[in-house]
Amino acid sequence: MLAAAFVGLRFIHFATLMLIFGCALFSAWLAPRELRRLLTQRFHILQRYCLWLCAASAIMMYAVQGGMMADGWPDVWRPVVWMAVVGTQSGTILAWQIIIALLTLIAALLQPMQQKRLVLLVAIQFLLAAGLGHAAMRYGVMGVVQRGNHALHLLCAAMWLGGLLPVLFCMQLASGQWRQPAIAAMMRFSRYGHLAVAGVLLTGMINTLLIQGLVWPWHSGWGRMLLLKCALVALMVAIALVNRYVLVPRLSLDNEAAQQRFISLTRAEVGLGALVLAAVSLFATWEPF
Repeated sequence: MLAAAFVGLRFIHFATLMLIFGCALFSAWLAPRELRRLLTQRFHILQRYCLWLCAASAIMMYAVQGGMMADGWPDVWRPVVWMAVVGTQSGTILAWQIIIALLTLIAALLQPMQQKRLVLLVAIQFLLAAGLGHAAMRYGVMGVVQRGNHALHLLCAAMWLGGLLPVLFCMQLASGQWRQPAIAAMMRFSRYGHLAVAGVLLTGMINTLLIQGLVWPWHSGWGRMLLLKCALVALMVAIALVNRYVLVPRLSLDNEAAQQRFISLTRAEVGLGALVLAAVSLFATWEPF
């Protein structure tokens, strides 16, 4: 049960971080200046809920980690176990995640319109997360390379998946007075989204090589789940390509059918992304061999 709770908390933690990061990055950097305030206001409530969930899940992951290291659920709530957890490498990183998550929450509550600061603080949390799990299996120079590669993987995934909700909102705006800036924002996301998708694929392959080497992945449960993740990501890439190169050119012609297909496919992309995140939250706790 503790292991299942930890997997669920990982999913909540990374899902909320990606939503916060993607919405903040879109509002602060990708949207035209005249659209930034509107986007920030639109996703302000969602970001606030996500920030609370992110901080709460970080705290609970730390407590559950203590229970997993000790004797189960009773030790999840014991302060003496919490003090022991912070003495471990993963415990130290989890403790820093709690601190940064709380600082991010406070900063957002005090200055909710400061999206650039939010991007930076969430990026720091991804850098910390890169020091946990399989990415922490190496030491020295290769350890730094592996953690850096995993951090880049998380940031690219957050930009891609987290930016899809603002894209859907911009698609709604494209039918009204905000049409031109909304289309400009979507085109800019599409342009930089190519880099994010390429970054996810490249860093993902490097991660796999560093963790499992050239072993065929289907020989272990970890590898089979990795293949499932790859299949889901491939579907997401296919949807993104159809959206960009088939449907987007038709939007300039006020094609309502193309607009509805774009919205439906983007929603499907969000759902597939959630499944990918759920799969990663699960097999990231398994042994790769």
